[in-house]
Amino acid sequence: MFQTLQISTEGSIGRLQLDRPEKLNPLSTQALIEIAEAARWFDEHPEVKVVIVGGAGRAFSAGADLSTFSGANEPGGLSTREAAECGRTMADALENMKALSLARIQGWCVGGGLVLAAACDLRIAAQDARFSIPEVDLGIPLAWGGIPRLVREIGPAMTKELVLTCRPFDAAEAKASGFLNRVVPSEDLDEEVDRLARSLASKARHTLLSTKQHVNAVTDQMVGTMRSWGDADGLVTAFGDEECKQARRNYLEKRPKT
Repeated sequence: MFQTLQISTEGSIGRLQLDRPEKLNPLSTQALIEIAEAARWFDEHPEVKVVIVGGAGRAFSAGADLSTFSGANEPGGLSTREAAECGRTMADALENMKALSLARIQGWCVGGGLVLAAACDLRIAAQDARFSIPEVDLGIPLAWGGIPRLVREIGPAMTKELVLTCRPFDAAEAKASGFLNRVVPSEDLDEEVDRLARSLASKARHTLLSTKQHVNAVTDQMVGTMRSWGDADGLVTAFGDEECKQARRNYLEKRPKT
């Protein structure tokens, strides 16, 4: 059904798994489009109350697919700006999905992968999970509605620090900042995620949806994702700016080979 991810349902629990483990599950334009389509697909299955969102292999997601910086043609004949808007569309679709979304995070959760996790309702990570937001070092702004979502979860000061410094941080810091609900030993991750999913799925669908919508309505009044500065325009400008291009080249040259 999809090229970059796997989806399935088992009773009231669904699963959405990024499925390019050999590349640490990068978020290409195709992947962003498919995640949005998957969220809408789950909405067509009213029996699904909880969707577990994860990545195959040793990482949740390495973030935006760096190969897109080569200027390769986007799928479906999309313009550069349309492709830049796909990340926001993905995050909005996942956040607005009727079922609760539960992020299962292991290994690296980077940049756009962190925005994907932020769009989920709940997040559980393994103790050895690692996080970073390298966009500024790449010469591009954090887009896809990432800034308002991070401000909502961890506050403005912490958002500015992590986005501007691009420094990696661990699961303990992510939990202390309020980004994660739980941190568990890596060997217990699947059991803990499944336990929480089953607990939530045992409750009445209406009460789950009402609570999700109520919380989202309150936080949207405080930090609305639609009020963020023009994400797509910022990305398009960064792709053409010479200083940003040089920053991107410097980053890719220093980046360890995986």
